Amino acid sequence: MNIDLEIFSPVHQLNNKLFDERDLFVYTKRDDLIHPIISGNKWRKLKYLLKEAQRQHKNHLVTFGGAYSNHLLATAAAAARFGFKATGIVRGEEVNNDTLFMCRLHGMKLIFTDRESYRDKQMLFNNYFGDDDQAFFIDEGGTSPEAVKGCSELVDELSEHYDHIFCACGTGATAAGIISGLTNHQLNAVFHGVPVLKNGGFMVDEIDKLLPAPASYQIHTDYHFGGYGKTTDELIGFVKQFVAETGILIEPVYTGKMFYALYDLAAKNYFKPGSRILAIHTGGLWGLLGMKDKF
Repeated sequence: MNIDLEIFSPVHQLNNKLFDERDLFVYTKRDDLIHPIISGNKWRKLKYLLKEAQRQHKNHLVTFGGAYSNHLLATAAAAARFGFKATGIVRGEEVNNDTLFMCRLHGMKLIFTDRESYRDKQMLFNNYFGDDDQAFFIDEGGTSPEAVKGCSELVDELSEHYDHIFCACGTGATAAGIISGLTNHQLNAVFHGVPVLKNGGFMVDEIDKLLPAPASYQIHTDYHFGGYGKTTDELIGFVKQFVAETGILIEPVYTGKMFYALYDLAAKNYFKPGSRILAIHTGGLWGLLGMKDKF
């Protein structure tokens, strides 16, 4: 089977009084429209991993994530779409929620493990699937050189020049891919990563480990709102206002924090007048299912 999805990821301009006042031209690349479930950077990170599993004649995808992991759901959907079995090893106590329901609906088997054991994912894989010669290891979030390659292709699709490119960061693979793509095309756009985890300075090391060659970029660590999956009334209010004003759905775990950072930096005159800014919408909208009580 040919492992591919037709990429439909248009660029839309964001119109806002703030941007007009600062003379900024702000756009978003709608990777959330690639697929209803295997959307955004989830597909880009999985694409070459699935091709590698196919090349190795493996038919069983084994991966990892938390109870509300968009990556688990995307892997479950991709496995069903392309004819693989799938197992998700889930961090923490056994729970039932909308995300895991959707994983099971797509045929994914779930194994729950304590947080201490979860720290050594290779050991877990070996313990459960060491005798399964059809099992294929996919790290949490799909982090891998294959993921970097897939995410670098986003830059191939850009037909306009941008001075700045923004993206949320969780593991660093998407950031490394986009930075690699900019380097490959010799583009001078400044990449800005917005870590969604507390104390996100470590993201520099994670990105640098994944980059094929050293490169410069910016990281903004002040927009985590308490840490991964954490929110505040201010962030929730921003997400609600953004969706109501643009008609573009975002969520507070990744894209909400990234867009908040962009708007806040614009308000603080961070960008030169006339700048062209591209924000990458990395999908992950199913994460809203675990946040309904916040709204």
